[in-house]
Amino acid sequence: MSSRTKFFVVSASTCLTLLLLIGSVMGKPAGGDETLKHIGVFSDVVAHIKSEYVEEPDMKSVTLGALNGLLEAVDPFASYLNAEQYKEYLKTKDLKRASAGLILSKRFGYMGVVGTVPNSPAAKAGFSTGDMIESIKGIATRDMPLAYATMLLQGEAGTTVDITVVRARRPEPQATKLTRANLVLPSVEGRMLSGQIGYVNLDALSPNHVKEVSAAVQKLQKDGAQKIILDVRSCAIGSPEDGIALANLFLNKGRITYLKGQRVTQQNFEADPTKAITTLPMAVLTNRGTADGAEIMAAALQDNKRAKLVGERTYGDAAQRKAITMEDGAAIILSVAKYYSPEGKAIQDTGVTPGSPVVETDTQVEYDDNGEPITDPNDQGPQKKSVDEDPVVKKAIEVLK
Repeated sequence: MSSRTKFFVVSASTCLTLLLLIGSVMGKPAGGDETLKHIGVFSDVVAHIKSEYVEEPDMKSVTLGALNGLLEAVDPFASYLNAEQYKEYLKTKDLKRASAGLILSKRFGYMGVVGTVPNSPAAKAGFSTGDMIESIKGIATRDMPLAYATMLLQGEAGTTVDITVVRARRPEPQATKLTRANLVLPSVEGRMLSGQIGYVNLDALSPNHVKEVSAAVQKLQKDGAQKIILDVRSCAIGSPEDGIALANLFLNKGRITYLKGQRVTQQNFEADPTKAITTLPMAVLTNRGTADGAEIMAAALQDNKRAKLVGERTYGDAAQRKAITMEDGAAIILSVAKYYSPEGKAIQDTGVTPGSPVVETDTQVEYDDNGEPITDPNDQGPQKKSVDEDPVVKKAIEVLK
């Protein structure tokens, strides 16, 4: 075990001990006497490491990493920001800055890619769900706060950011330079397939996109569509509120989702029949890059038996997050409540599993001699969906028939 790992053990143990003590004081002990027993064990371990390890651990230098490691074990979307980082976060969180287009979470201590913004520099460079970001701007992402990583990826349009990525299909680390750009979310695409099946593709969610879906579906119905396929594969952008609004377009009754947390009273979201626009049979396409609002919609339609889900299990990201400030000016960004499927599954914990699974094949990306992805300036990126000869679309058509 390296000295850094041992330092992490010491720090994490100390932090966990403090959290357990705080939990007991606030009247939420994890098992009464059993909690006190575990606190004693952690205290003993910390004491022995501090007194018997080969050298005195530098607790200050590893505290930030320890806290983020501890938070990741509970919430892959949590962050601990020290006072300086939190000030920077507050200054930039509401600004529309240029970005590389990566959507991240924490995995195994590093940054994992949830998805990419369509047509963004990251999408065109071949980044995809499951890739691991090893470093950003030369800074290792191990134990880096998630919110801080997102800030590093943003900046002025035209500036570059150096990223090292480890891909499942190409495990050796690759150094990549991405040019930040002002991102424009693609519009909703609607088209008629053979057999009077309307196809609607959605790459991102926003209030405007919900309106576009409504218009596209109603136009397809006027054009003679008898069934609808809604494609939300790799749709990782969109708030829970957007997902609820999208689901309501297709539900005239039933529960869409509910929100609940330890200190957040359960809030139910029921379908409003006046907002439903169609009763046509439906299939919804998902994959491992489907996240957040799109997941809430998919879970709602599947659990209410309103649509058949086809594709891959979704990512698992649907929660209400809050910045909790500390006395020293630092802050914890933490999920304080989770959105649940109508049948009671926490979407962030389980994702949404289709009833008709289809595994997608990763798009192959070519690289030059330096390991850089070879991209066409006019290319829409490897996540651009092609309906023709798409096995997931074919399966959906089969299911609808």
